[in-house]
Amino acid sequence: MALTTEDRQLLRALAFELKRVSENPIWSENKAEWQRHNALEDGRPLFLVDQLPWNELDMRCTNEGALISDRYWKSVEIWLRREIWKATNLKTDMVVDPYIKLRIPYKNSGWGLKGQVTELKLDAKGDVASQHMACMINEPEDIEKIKLPVIEPMPEETEKIRETASELFYDVMPWRLNGDIMHLGAWDTIAYWMGVENIYIELLDRPEMMHAIMEKMTAGYLSMIDQFTKHRLYDTCENLCHCSQTYMRGEDDKRPVPADGWAFGLAQAFTSVSPKITEEFECAYMKRIFPHFRHIYYGCCDRLDDRMEIVSKLPNVRKISCSPWSHREAFAEKLPKSIIMSNKPSPAFLAGDSFEEDAVRKDIRRTIAAARKNGVRLEMILKDVSTVRYDVPRLQRFCEIATEEARLS
Repeated sequence: MALTTEDRQLLRALAFELKRVSENPIWSENKAEWQRHNALEDGRPLFLVDQLPWNELDMRCTNEGALISDRYWKSVEIWLRREIWKATNLKTDMVVDPYIKLRIPYKNSGWGLKGQVTELKLDAKGDVASQHMACMINEPEDIEKIKLPVIEPMPEETEKIRETASELFYDVMPWRLNGDIMHLGAWDTIAYWMGVENIYIELLDRPEMMHAIMEKMTAGYLSMIDQFTKHRLYDTCENLCHCSQTYMRGEDDKRPVPADGWAFGLAQAFTSVSPKITEEFECAYMKRIFPHFRHIYYGCCDRLDDRMEIVSKLPNVRKISCSPWSHREAFAEKLPKSIIMSNKPSPAFLAGDSFEEDAVRKDIRRTIAAARKNGVRLEMILKDVSTVRYDVPRLQRFCEIATEEARLS
Protein backbone atom coordinates (compact mmCIF):
# COMPACT_ATOMS: atom_id res chain seq x y z
CA MET A 1 0.00 0.00 0.00
CA ALA A 2 1.41 3.37 -1.06
CA LEU A 3 2.09 6.02 1.55
CA THR A 4 -0.20 9.02 1.39
CA THR A 5 1.02 12.59 1.59
CA GLU A 6 -0.22 12.68 5.20
CA ASP A 7 1.71 9.46 5.98
CA ARG A 8 4.91 10.95 4.65
CA GLN A 9 4.45 14.18 6.56
CA LEU A 10 3.82 12.21 9.75
CA LEU A 11 6.90 10.01 9.37
CA ARG A 12 9.07 13.04 8.66
CA ALA A 13 7.67 14.89 11.67
CA LEU A 14 8.37 11.90 13.92
CA ALA A 15 11.87 11.58 12.45
CA PHE A 16 12.58 15.25 13.18
CA GLU A 17 11.38 14.71 16.75
CA LEU A 18 13.60 11.63 17.15
CA LYS A 19 16.55 13.61 15.81
CA ARG A 20 15.91 16.32 18.38
CA VAL A 21 15.68 13.74 21.16
CA SER A 22 18.77 11.86 19.95
CA GLU A 23 20.96 14.95 20.28
CA ASN A 24 20.87 14.78 24.08
CA PRO A 25 24.43 13.90 25.22
CA ILE A 26 23.02 11.57 27.91
CA TRP A 27 22.62 8.80 25.31
CA SER A 28 26.36 8.72 24.60
CA GLU A 29 27.02 8.55 28.31
CA ASN A 30 24.54 5.72 28.72
CA LYS A 31 26.02 3.85 25.76
CA ALA A 32 29.47 4.04 27.33
CA GLU A 33 28.01 2.65 30.57
CA TRP A 34 26.51 -0.32 28.70
CA GLN A 35 29.80 -0.95 26.91
CA ARG A 36 31.57 -0.96 30.27
CA HIS A 37 28.88 -3.15 31.81
CA ASN A 38 28.81 -5.69 28.97
CA ALA A 39 32.61 -5.93 29.09
CA LEU A 40 32.22 -7.13 32.71
CA GLU A 41 33.97 -4.08 34.12
CA ASP A 42 33.07 -2.77 37.57
CA GLY A 43 30.55 0.04 37.87
CA ARG A 44 27.04 0.93 38.89
CA PRO A 45 23.96 -1.19 38.09
CA LEU A 46 21.97 -0.21 35.00
CA PHE A 47 18.19 0.08 34.64
CA LEU A 48 15.78 -0.26 31.70
CA VAL A 49 12.08 -0.71 30.99
CA ASP A 50 10.43 -2.63 28.16
CA GLN A 51 7.18 -4.39 27.22
CA LEU A 52 4.83 -1.72 28.47
CA PRO A 53 1.00 -1.45 28.36
CA TRP A 54 1.01 1.12 25.59
CA ASN A 55 -2.78 1.33 25.50
CA GLU A 56 -2.57 2.90 28.97
CA LEU A 57 0.33 5.21 28.13
CA ASP A 58 -0.40 6.55 24.64
CA MET A 59 -2.81 4.89 22.19
CA ARG A 60 -0.87 6.36 19.28
CA CYS A 61 1.87 3.87 20.19
CA THR A 62 -0.41 0.89 19.46
CA ASN A 63 -1.59 -0.84 16.30
CA GLU A 64 -5.09 0.42 16.93
CA GLY A 65 -4.03 4.02 17.49
CA ALA A 66 -1.31 4.43 14.86
CA LEU A 67 -2.37 6.49 11.87
CA ILE A 68 -0.54 4.88 8.94
CA SER A 69 -2.34 2.04 7.14
CA ASP A 70 0.62 0.43 5.35
CA ARG A 71 1.69 -2.49 7.56
CA TYR A 72 5.45 -1.96 7.27
CA TRP A 73 5.47 1.79 7.74
CA LYS A 74 2.90 1.53 10.53
CA SER A 75 5.49 -0.53 12.44
CA VAL A 76 8.04 2.23 11.81
CA GLU A 77 5.56 4.85 13.04
CA ILE A 78 4.95 2.85 16.24
CA TRP A 79 8.68 2.31 16.83
CA LEU A 80 9.38 6.04 16.40
CA ARG A 81 6.56 7.00 18.76
CA ARG A 82 7.66 4.53 21.44
CA GLU A 83 11.31 5.58 21.30
CA ILE A 84 10.35 9.22 21.63
CA TRP A 85 7.85 8.52 24.42
CA LYS A 86 10.28 6.46 26.53
CA ALA A 87 13.12 8.92 26.04
CA THR A 88 10.90 11.87 26.93
CA ASN A 89 8.86 10.43 29.79
CA LEU A 90 10.99 7.87 31.64
CA LYS A 91 14.25 8.18 33.52
CA THR A 92 16.28 5.08 32.66
CA ASP A 93 19.62 4.05 31.17
CA MET A 94 18.17 3.61 27.67
CA VAL A 95 20.13 4.71 24.62
CA VAL A 96 18.61 6.56 21.69
CA ASP A 97 20.74 5.75 18.66
CA PRO A 98 21.32 8.61 16.22
CA TYR A 99 19.61 6.82 13.35
CA ILE A 100 16.25 5.33 12.38
CA LYS A 101 16.00 1.55 12.49
CA LEU A 102 14.23 -0.14 9.57
CA ARG A 103 13.69 -3.90 9.68
CA ILE A 104 14.85 -5.86 6.62
CA PRO A 105 11.83 -7.78 5.29
CA TYR A 106 12.12 -11.50 4.63
CA LYS A 107 9.88 -14.54 4.37
CA ASN A 108 9.86 -17.24 7.04
CA SER A 109 7.74 -20.30 6.28
CA GLY A 110 7.50 -21.10 9.99
CA TRP A 111 7.32 -24.44 11.78
CA GLY A 112 4.25 -25.74 9.94
CA LEU A 113 2.03 -25.59 13.03
CA LYS A 114 -0.11 -22.67 14.10
CA GLY A 115 -1.26 -22.69 17.70
CA GLN A 116 -4.98 -22.81 18.42
CA VAL A 117 -5.25 -20.27 21.23
CA THR A 118 -8.25 -19.01 23.17
CA GLU A 119 -7.68 -15.65 24.87
CA LEU A 120 -9.31 -13.95 27.83
CA LYS A 121 -8.58 -10.24 28.41
CA LEU A 122 -9.35 -8.00 31.36
CA ASP A 123 -8.70 -4.93 29.18
CA ALA A 124 -10.00 -5.23 25.65
CA LYS A 125 -7.64 -2.49 24.46
CA GLY A 126 -4.51 -4.16 25.84
CA ASP A 127 -2.20 -6.85 24.47
CA VAL A 128 -2.06 -8.93 27.66
CA ALA A 129 -4.32 -11.98 27.84
CA SER A 130 -4.71 -15.29 29.60
CA GLN A 131 -4.32 -18.02 27.00
CA HIS A 132 -5.48 -21.59 26.58
CA MET A 133 -3.64 -23.66 23.97
CA ALA A 134 -5.21 -26.66 22.28
CA CYS A 135 -2.98 -29.73 22.05
CA MET A 136 -1.90 -30.37 18.46
CA ILE A 137 0.77 -33.01 19.15
CA ASN A 138 -1.02 -35.96 20.66
CA GLU A 139 0.94 -38.86 19.18
CA PRO A 140 4.52 -39.34 17.94
CA GLU A 141 3.22 -39.32 14.38
CA ASP A 142 2.11 -35.71 14.88
CA ILE A 143 5.75 -34.63 15.10
CA GLU A 144 5.79 -34.86 11.30
CA LYS A 145 3.61 -31.75 11.31
CA ILE A 146 6.66 -29.77 12.44
CA LYS A 147 8.56 -28.47 9.41
CA LEU A 148 11.99 -26.89 9.16
CA PRO A 149 11.55 -23.14 8.61
CA VAL A 150 12.63 -21.76 5.25
CA ILE A 151 13.96 -18.20 5.17
CA GLU A 152 13.91 -16.23 1.93
CA PRO A 153 15.13 -12.69 1.30
CA MET A 154 12.77 -10.16 -0.26
CA PRO A 155 15.13 -8.02 -2.37
CA GLU A 156 12.42 -6.10 -4.21
CA GLU A 157 10.64 -5.14 -0.99
CA THR A 158 13.97 -4.24 0.59
CA GLU A 159 14.82 -1.96 -2.31
CA LYS A 160 11.43 -0.23 -2.04
CA ILE A 161 12.12 0.43 1.64
CA ARG A 162 15.53 1.86 0.76
CA GLU A 163 14.00 4.18 -1.83
CA THR A 164 11.22 5.35 0.46
CA ALA A 165 13.57 5.89 3.40
CA SER A 166 15.92 7.91 1.21
CA GLU A 167 13.05 10.12 0.12
CA LEU A 168 11.64 10.55 3.61
CA PHE A 169 14.70 10.99 5.78
CA TYR A 170 17.51 12.25 3.51
CA ASP A 171 17.55 15.70 5.13
CA VAL A 172 16.46 14.63 8.61
CA MET A 173 18.72 11.93 10.07
CA PRO A 174 20.51 8.72 9.04
CA TRP A 175 18.63 5.44 8.76
CA ARG A 176 19.83 1.85 8.91
CA LEU A 177 18.43 -1.47 7.70
CA ASN A 178 18.39 -3.92 10.61
CA GLY A 179 18.28 -7.69 10.39
CA ASP A 180 16.79 -10.05 12.95
CA ILE A 181 17.83 -11.70 16.23
CA MET A 182 16.92 -15.31 16.98
CA HIS A 183 14.51 -16.35 19.71
CA LEU A 184 15.71 -19.80 20.82
CA GLY A 185 12.92 -20.49 23.31
CA ALA A 186 11.90 -23.88 21.98
CA TRP A 187 9.64 -24.70 24.90
CA ASP A 188 7.74 -21.43 24.54
CA THR A 189 6.93 -22.48 20.99
CA ILE A 190 6.05 -26.05 21.97
CA ALA A 191 3.73 -24.68 24.68
CA TYR A 192 1.67 -23.00 21.96
CA TRP A 193 1.34 -26.36 20.20
CA MET A 194 0.57 -28.48 23.26
CA GLY A 195 -0.26 -26.37 26.30
CA VAL A 196 1.95 -26.37 29.39
CA GLU A 197 -0.03 -29.02 31.27
CA ASN A 198 0.24 -31.46 28.37
CA ILE A 199 3.98 -30.83 28.20
CA TYR A 200 4.34 -31.84 31.85
CA ILE A 201 2.26 -34.99 31.35
CA GLU A 202 4.23 -36.09 28.30
CA LEU A 203 7.60 -35.41 29.95
CA LEU A 204 6.51 -37.99 32.53
CA ASP A 205 4.63 -40.46 30.34
CA ARG A 206 6.40 -40.29 26.97
CA PRO A 207 9.81 -38.65 27.36
CA GLU A 208 11.00 -40.25 24.12
CA MET A 209 8.33 -38.30 22.22
CA MET A 210 9.45 -35.04 23.83
CA HIS A 211 13.06 -35.78 22.91
CA ALA A 212 11.93 -36.35 19.32
CA ILE A 213 10.22 -32.95 19.31
CA MET A 214 13.37 -31.28 20.59
CA GLU A 215 15.48 -33.04 17.96
CA LYS A 216 13.18 -31.58 15.30
CA MET A 217 13.33 -28.14 16.89
CA THR A 218 17.13 -28.28 17.12
CA ALA A 219 17.40 -29.22 13.46
CA GLY A 220 15.16 -26.28 12.65
CA TYR A 221 17.23 -23.79 14.64
CA LEU A 222 20.48 -25.02 13.11
CA SER A 223 18.94 -24.75 9.64
CA MET A 224 17.78 -21.20 10.35
CA ILE A 225 21.26 -20.24 11.56
CA ASP A 226 22.70 -21.48 8.25
CA GLN A 227 20.06 -19.57 6.29
CA PHE A 228 20.55 -16.34 8.24
CA THR A 229 24.27 -16.69 7.55
CA LYS A 230 23.79 -17.43 3.85
CA HIS A 231 21.41 -14.52 3.28
CA ARG A 232 23.21 -12.17 5.67
CA LEU A 233 19.96 -11.30 7.41
CA TYR A 234 21.11 -11.45 11.00
CA ASP A 235 21.49 -8.31 13.08
CA THR A 236 24.69 -7.65 14.98
CA CYS A 237 24.04 -3.92 15.40
CA GLU A 238 20.52 -3.99 16.88
CA ASN A 239 21.97 -3.32 20.35
CA LEU A 240 18.92 -4.83 22.04
CA CYS A 241 18.50 -8.51 22.88
CA HIS A 242 15.52 -9.66 24.93
CA CYS A 243 15.00 -6.22 26.47
CA SER A 244 18.66 -5.72 27.42
CA GLN A 245 21.12 -3.34 25.77
CA THR A 246 24.02 -5.21 24.18
CA TYR A 247 26.44 -2.47 23.21
CA MET A 248 30.01 -3.76 22.99
CA ARG A 249 33.10 -1.72 22.22
CA GLY A 250 34.23 -1.99 18.62
CA GLU A 251 31.11 -3.84 17.44
CA ASP A 252 29.20 -1.14 15.59
CA ASP A 253 29.85 -2.57 12.13
CA LYS A 254 30.09 -6.32 12.51
CA ARG A 255 29.19 -8.69 9.67
CA PRO A 256 25.46 -9.57 9.68
CA VAL A 257 25.82 -13.25 10.62
CA PRO A 258 24.82 -15.11 13.81
CA ALA A 259 28.40 -15.92 14.78
CA ASP A 260 29.01 -12.22 15.45
CA GLY A 261 25.74 -11.51 17.24
CA TRP A 262 23.51 -12.11 20.23
CA ALA A 263 20.58 -14.50 20.59
CA PHE A 264 18.34 -15.37 23.48
CA GLY A 265 17.13 -18.65 24.92
CA LEU A 266 14.64 -19.54 27.63
CA ALA A 267 12.46 -22.36 28.92
CA GLN A 268 9.77 -20.53 30.87
CA ALA A 269 7.52 -23.60 31.01
CA PHE A 270 10.25 -25.40 32.94
CA THR A 271 9.89 -23.26 36.07
CA SER A 272 7.91 -26.10 37.64
CA VAL A 273 10.05 -29.03 36.51
CA SER A 274 13.17 -30.34 38.21
CA PRO A 275 16.67 -29.13 37.36
CA LYS A 276 17.34 -32.63 36.01
CA ILE A 277 14.53 -32.23 33.46
CA THR A 278 15.92 -28.82 32.47
CA GLU A 279 19.34 -30.37 31.89
CA GLU A 280 18.01 -33.31 29.88
CA PHE A 281 15.31 -31.66 27.76
CA GLU A 282 16.59 -28.07 27.42
CA CYS A 283 20.30 -27.68 28.07
CA ALA A 284 21.38 -30.79 26.17
CA TYR A 285 19.92 -29.27 23.01
CA MET A 286 20.95 -25.67 23.60
CA LYS A 287 24.55 -26.86 23.95
CA ARG A 288 24.37 -27.70 20.25
CA ILE A 289 22.83 -24.35 19.27
CA PHE A 290 24.42 -21.68 21.46
CA PRO A 291 28.00 -22.16 20.13
CA HIS A 292 26.83 -20.62 16.84
CA PHE A 293 26.45 -17.18 18.47
CA ARG A 294 28.91 -14.83 20.09
CA HIS A 295 26.75 -14.04 23.13
CA ILE A 296 23.58 -15.48 24.66
CA TYR A 297 21.01 -13.87 26.94
CA TYR A 298 19.41 -16.74 28.83
CA GLY A 299 16.12 -16.90 30.72
CA CYS A 300 13.03 -14.76 31.15
CA CYS A 301 10.26 -15.37 33.69
CA ASP A 302 11.61 -18.83 34.57
CA ARG A 303 13.07 -19.54 37.99
CA LEU A 304 16.80 -20.26 37.58
CA ASP A 305 18.49 -19.86 40.97
CA ASP A 306 17.77 -23.54 41.75
CA ARG A 307 19.45 -24.73 38.53
CA MET A 308 22.20 -22.15 38.14
CA GLU A 309 24.92 -24.79 38.05
CA ILE A 310 23.33 -26.18 34.88
CA VAL A 311 22.29 -23.10 32.89
CA SER A 312 25.43 -21.10 33.70
CA LYS A 313 27.51 -23.71 31.88
CA LEU A 314 25.67 -23.27 28.61
CA PRO A 315 28.01 -22.03 25.85
CA ASN A 316 28.52 -18.29 25.36
CA VAL A 317 26.03 -17.17 28.01
CA ARG A 318 26.76 -13.55 28.95
CA LYS A 319 23.55 -12.64 30.84
CA ILE A 320 21.07 -14.69 32.87
CA SER A 321 17.61 -13.51 33.88
CA CYS A 322 16.79 -13.30 37.59
CA SER A 323 13.00 -13.26 37.49
CA PRO A 324 10.69 -12.42 40.41
CA TRP A 325 10.40 -16.19 40.94
CA SER A 326 14.14 -16.59 41.59
CA HIS A 327 15.58 -16.14 45.07
CA ARG A 328 17.84 -13.13 44.48
CA GLU A 329 20.41 -13.83 47.15
CA ALA A 330 20.82 -17.46 46.08
CA PHE A 331 20.94 -16.41 42.43
CA ALA A 332 23.71 -13.87 43.01
CA GLU A 333 25.67 -16.25 45.20
CA LYS A 334 25.67 -19.02 42.57
CA LEU A 335 26.14 -16.83 39.49
CA PRO A 336 29.64 -17.04 37.93
CA LYS A 337 31.45 -13.69 37.82
CA SER A 338 31.72 -14.00 34.03
CA ILE A 339 27.92 -13.67 33.67
CA ILE A 340 25.75 -10.60 34.25
CA MET A 341 22.80 -10.77 36.66
CA SER A 342 19.81 -9.46 34.69
CA ASN A 343 17.22 -8.86 37.38
CA LYS A 344 13.53 -8.38 36.61
CA PRO A 345 11.79 -6.27 39.28
CA SER A 346 8.22 -7.43 39.80
CA PRO A 347 5.70 -5.49 37.66
CA ALA A 348 3.14 -6.27 40.37
CA PHE A 349 4.32 -3.11 42.15
CA LEU A 350 2.56 -1.16 39.39
CA ALA A 351 -0.68 -3.11 39.39
CA GLY A 352 -2.10 -2.48 42.87
CA ASP A 353 -4.82 -0.14 43.99
CA SER A 354 -2.10 2.21 45.18
CA PHE A 355 1.59 2.64 44.41
CA GLU A 356 3.81 1.92 47.41
CA GLU A 357 7.07 3.83 46.90
CA ASP A 358 8.71 2.50 50.06
CA ALA A 359 8.10 -1.10 48.97
CA VAL A 360 9.66 -0.42 45.56
CA ARG A 361 12.72 1.23 47.08
CA LYS A 362 13.17 -1.61 49.59
CA ASP A 363 12.91 -4.20 46.80
CA ILE A 364 15.44 -2.43 44.58
CA ARG A 365 17.86 -2.07 47.48
CA ARG A 366 17.55 -5.76 48.27
CA THR A 367 18.53 -6.65 44.69
CA ILE A 368 21.48 -4.26 44.63
CA ALA A 369 22.69 -5.53 48.02
CA ALA A 370 22.59 -9.15 46.81
CA ALA A 371 24.65 -8.29 43.74
CA ARG A 372 27.15 -6.17 45.68
CA LYS A 373 27.65 -8.81 48.37
CA ASN A 374 28.55 -11.42 45.77
CA GLY A 375 30.53 -9.17 43.42
CA VAL A 376 28.37 -9.71 40.34
CA ARG A 377 27.46 -7.16 37.65
CA LEU A 378 23.83 -6.14 37.85
CA GLU A 379 21.25 -4.79 35.45
CA MET A 380 17.56 -4.35 36.28
CA ILE A 381 14.91 -4.53 33.58
CA LEU A 382 11.30 -3.74 34.38
CA LYS A 383 9.32 -5.71 31.81
CA ASP A 384 6.09 -7.64 31.24
CA VAL A 385 4.15 -4.70 32.64
CA SER A 386 0.52 -5.70 32.15
CA THR A 387 -0.96 -2.56 33.68
CA VAL A 388 -0.12 0.65 35.50
CA ARG A 389 -3.83 1.11 36.23
CA TYR A 390 -3.87 3.98 33.73
CA ASP A 391 -1.67 5.90 36.16
CA VAL A 392 1.39 6.95 34.15
CA PRO A 393 3.03 8.86 37.04
CA ARG A 394 3.46 5.63 39.04
CA LEU A 395 5.53 4.16 36.19
CA GLN A 396 7.56 7.35 36.02
CA ARG A 397 8.11 7.28 39.77
CA PHE A 398 9.20 3.63 39.68
CA CYS A 399 11.85 4.56 37.10
CA GLU A 400 13.03 7.52 39.16
CA ILE A 401 13.41 5.35 42.27
CA ALA A 402 15.23 2.53 40.47
CA THR A 403 17.59 4.89 38.65
CA GLU A 404 18.29 6.87 41.83
CA GLU A 405 19.10 3.74 43.84
CA ALA A 406 21.28 2.33 41.06
CA ARG A 407 23.30 5.52 40.77
CA LEU A 408 23.72 5.86 44.53
CA SER A 409 24.94 2.28 44.99
